[in-house]
Amino acid sequence: MAILVLGGAGYIGSHTVYALIQAGRDVVVADNLLTGFRAAVHPGARFYQADIRDRKAMDALFEKENIEGVIHFAASSQVGESMSDPLKYYDNNLCGTTVLLQSMVAHGVDKIVFSSTAATYGEPERVPILETDQTRPTNCYGETKLAMERMMYWTSRAHGLRYVALRYFNACGAHPSGVIGEAHNPETHLIPLILQVPNGQRDKISIFGDDYPTRDGTCVRDYIHVTDLAQAHILAFDYLLAGGENNVFNLGNGVGFTVREVIDAARAVTGHPIPAETCPRRTGDPAQLVASSEKARTVLGWTPQYADLNTILTSAWNWHKNHPKGYEDGTK
Repeated sequence: MAILVLGGAGYIGSHTVYALIQAGRDVVVADNLLTGFRAAVHPGARFYQADIRDRKAMDALFEKENIEGVIHFAASSQVGESMSDPLKYYDNNLCGTTVLLQSMVAHGVDKIVFSSTAATYGEPERVPILETDQTRPTNCYGETKLAMERMMYWTSRAHGLRYVALRYFNACGAHPSGVIGEAHNPETHLIPLILQVPNGQRDKISIFGDDYPTRDGTCVRDYIHVTDLAQAHILAFDYLLAGGENNVFNLGNGVGFTVREVIDAARAVTGHPIPAETCPRRTGDPAQLVASSEKARTVLGWTPQYADLNTILTSAWNWHKNHPKGYEDGTK
């Protein structure tokens, strides 16, 4: 039986597909390629260009393939865009997940691992954040992801679906082989934006706010290597296969770095001065997001292998300096 990876042509999804194939799993990928890249999909996976909002496409896929469970990455994920275009996020994230779950229920597929986010917590009540802490999103993206979690909960109550929601923090880095990596257009994530400076694609990096209540005034984030995230998805899927109950897990390294610290580390890795300028804060950015991932370590047996910031940046730089335009010329 196969694992269906939705959004498997995207950044985290493609790395998870590579890890699944390496582990000997049978993998089916569905992606609408609006933000993903066909070139990022492992050649060992069967690929369908499909949108999860398309019920006919989802039904046809479940009817053709023998799917034992789903790993769900198919969602819009940019905080800033979610604040300026919230209806896009309700349409893609919530309407899409509604259609997906309807099709899963209709075809008796009862296991799903869901790509959630630390943005469900909003401004944290304490650091590090525990899974039991209050969820009060400060942006529309986090609000839709939290609603997707609740949708799975109620679907579980009504139809016996079993799910794991993985709330991860700042995904970063690239595959150790350098074959795949991060490619967004436009790019909004800190590390690839920083690395555009030594790549000659921008003159400087912007720091959005230096008056936060942190050690140097800039935002603190927990950076987790994409390959470690991929392994967590496999462990979560196997947990469900073994009969595990519905659950939520944080995924992070438990260590926070400020924006200035990440820039300094990138300067060391690339050997480039990387000029920086301070700009006003962005709407919806919490001061600190750092995970406690003890639950994932204990229950899933998850242990990050690429926790060092220099290791993360080195893998990212290896990808970006060799693929300055992402996947070839940026076409799908």
